Amino acid sequence: MKRNAAAAAALSSMGKIILYTFLGLSSLIALFPLWYEVAASFSSSRAITAGEVLLWPIEFNLHAYDRLFDDGQILIGLRNTVLITIVGTAFNMLMTILAAYPLSRRRLMGRSGLLLFITFTMLFVSGIIPSFILVKTLGLMDTYWALWLPSLISTYNMFVMKTFMEGLPEEIEESAAMDGAGDWRVLMQIMLPLCKPIIASLSLFYAVGWWNSYFSVLLYITKTTSQSLMVKLYQMINQVDASLLNNAGGSEGAGQILLTPEGIKAAAIVIAVTPILCVYPFLQKHFVKGVLIGSVKG
Repeated sequence: MKRNAAAAAALSSMGKIILYTFLGLSSLIALFPLWYEVAASFSSSRAITAGEVLLWPIEFNLHAYDRLFDDGQILIGLRNTVLITIVGTAFNMLMTILAAYPLSRRRLMGRSGLLLFITFTMLFVSGIIPSFILVKTLGLMDTYWALWLPSLISTYNMFVMKTFMEGLPEEIEESAAMDGAGDWRVLMQIMLPLCKPIIASLSLFYAVGWWNSYFSVLLYITKTTSQSLMVKLYQMINQVDASLLNNAGGSEGAGQILLTPEGIKAAAIVIAVTPILCVYPFLQKHFVKGVLIGSVKG
């Protein structure tokens, strides 16, 4: 018996070692592309072109970042993106909660029909041209309302929130109702504190979507002072490509620094990803709890 227990413990330890090794290698493989972009963003154009950059910057410099921040357009785009992300996420969560809570209550009249109608919107979408015509007809062009209003709620995220609320004990709501609490009070003082994990998770999903929004901004926002960070980065990368084409075959001016598109793109990736990476650790605890909606609760 002792030998069997020792053998089982050894196999368990070996299994853990293999599992941790596999997870560690997988993490390194997933992290390597981002790490490479960071190293390339601080490397010289010669080193990038020669393929010498791998894990560490070669001939360390900040030329790519100087080029991106030179005219201040990146800071304008960063300011606009922060505004779009914060306000858009707030609207998304407000509408998601207000839709998910009543739909999670079985006593809602017409609940089945509403759920069927909402599910229908997940299968069929209007398309880009009708959406553009609608936004233009409403006079929302060149305003952030053209971004926020058509994307007020994600049907999928609303169903995730609804499922989480359905998993909460109904006795809590019944006790509050017996004490005279109405639906608004139950929602604000009971349901929302219990829904912190899923609220944090969905807020992160919405925020990442707004932060990375590119096509909708390019479609509806034409003012250069109102465009987002992603659009600004795209424009600056194109400017570098155009300048390289114009200088092809010619000599560089005295003191002019030659930049490669790869270096500019690497710096742009670092600028775009860093803010979200800084926010994630603060939401990680709630995020892990929120994504485990299907786990068994005691």
